[in-house]
Amino acid sequence: MPRRIAILPDTVADQIAAGEVVERPASAVKELAENAIDAGATRVRIALEQGGKTLIEVADDGHGMGKEDAVLALDRHATSKIRNSADLVGVATFGFRGEALPAIASVSRFHLTTAEAEGDGTEVEVTGGRVERVGTVARQRGTTVTVRSLFFNTPARRKFLRSTSSEARAAWEAVATLALAHPSVGFELYLDGRSRLVVPPAQSLAERLEGVWGQEIARTLVPVEYAVGAFRVHGFIQRPADAQPTGRRTQLFINGRPFRDSFLVRAAEAGYRSAIHPGDRPSLFLHLETASEDVDVNVHPAKLEVRFRDRIGAERAMEEAVRDALGKLEAAAVVAWQGGDRAWPSPRPSQAGAPVPADLFAPLSEPLAVELTDEPGAPDERVAARPAEVAIPITQLFNTYLVYEGPEGLVFVDQHSAHERVLYEQLMARVQQGGLASQRLLLPLTLELTDEELEAVENFRDQLGVVGFEVEPFGGRTVLVNAVPAPHPRFDATRCFRELVSDLARGRFGGWANRLERFAATYACRAAVKAGDPLDDRERRELLARLFACALPPHDVHGRSTIVQLPREELERRFGRR
Repeated sequence: MPRRIAILPDTVADQIAAGEVVERPASAVKELAENAIDAGATRVRIALEQGGKTLIEVADDGHGMGKEDAVLALDRHATSKIRNSADLVGVATFGFRGEALPAIASVSRFHLTTAEAEGDGTEVEVTGGRVERVGTVARQRGTTVTVRSLFFNTPARRKFLRSTSSEARAAWEAVATLALAHPSVGFELYLDGRSRLVVPPAQSLAERLEGVWGQEIARTLVPVEYAVGAFRVHGFIQRPADAQPTGRRTQLFINGRPFRDSFLVRAAEAGYRSAIHPGDRPSLFLHLETASEDVDVNVHPAKLEVRFRDRIGAERAMEEAVRDALGKLEAAAVVAWQGGDRAWPSPRPSQAGAPVPADLFAPLSEPLAVELTDEPGAPDERVAARPAEVAIPITQLFNTYLVYEGPEGLVFVDQHSAHERVLYEQLMARVQQGGLASQRLLLPLTLELTDEELEAVENFRDQLGVVGFEVEPFGGRTVLVNAVPAPHPRFDATRCFRELVSDLARGRFGGWANRLERFAATYACRAAVKAGDPLDDRERRELLARLFACALPPHDVHGRSTIVQLPREELERRFGRR
């Protein structure tokens, strides 16, 4: 009988390997650039023609190779990165598979020049996997790989390549990702002779982000630095007010290696809850670090996915890191709370540590009203009880904004957004203690609702009770409201209840993962003082004191800013004093 099993020729095996390693020109760019980085290059220059279909050239100033290594590197499974199976666990280098160069060479017209020192180097020419020539060439230290006519001998693969612009865009993304992962290395990318990305070596991470993502996005980012358990998270996230439904950028790294993980992205987004609108998607640039033996980077052919020994711990670290960074975030205003041990550093070095004026809350010569101070998160009583001194005036503009003179300019606070943040954090803090205080009504409110609103009342009955609404059915579409919350003197219980139930019936804030957080955000929005409500001097100071005691004072539950500063320098510039 004829034999059914046969050993594939090396050329066919190489082409099969090429199918795994080199899906498109961008894949070859990535593999060659990673080899350059592993070779200790400080600069990598990449040039493509027609999106890499006709030409890919990657040149570096790394340590290069001698003649024997240059030839051996084109053999399958040849590598300088690993020696045994144990080295596969926690490998820190990138191009370690030992298949990239022979795989690329098997489906292209391949040319390699390399030298370990300036002077005589080695030149190797390969066509379709067959070594045509090995010679000597004069060159500087480093390596240059030129790949022409990619997939020339596998037309079935070549015809599935996308348009030139699509392939060029994919190559740009590959180079940009490597540039972000290695700010110490300089990168140059040229597409059809045009410079598309140039970043110098030895940059800080913030400088590299600006060079790759652009100034418009980079200036909306704030730093992250957090450690919990076996994980450390650092990088940058977008300020809540700058998050948009579209146009975001997301980049994750594990121990310096770029990877994709939708679950970790969702965990990071969960850290934004109560700070952005559910439909917004913030840009994220986060490095996750853990012990190399606790993560497997070899579960994907292109090493784009990883497996964690402690998946839950990784997701928790991401969420807590984002929430911690937002907790340290300050809006454009220079604001710091002096009554306790919380301080809000300024994002600009010239303003670091600039506090709220010490006499801002001076007129509060007695403790705040009981219904305010008995809530968790209320300002320190030592501040509330400070003896009366010369007070900084707090003005109310348009019955909507509170304005006072800060250390370096005018500070504007949106009274509705500020109170919304205060109420939300108070409610979330009081959940474990039985809910907010309420008052029983001598005559219950009798309200008629729609079918959808009745269903919402039933679904959210427990949450309504937590904030102080005691509701019971009264027959048909009518309900009785026997008790209502009392968040402030101008609170309209009937209006708040109707708006709250209407929002819930229409599924507003439906993107919130946590049902209670969704409800708390809706309640806070409806119960807060409104734009147009006049506040007396004491109410203004109480609101500011309580806002600055919050965990996230710069933003309301929709991600809008609560605080904005008009710097003194800007005023002086407008009046021609600068």
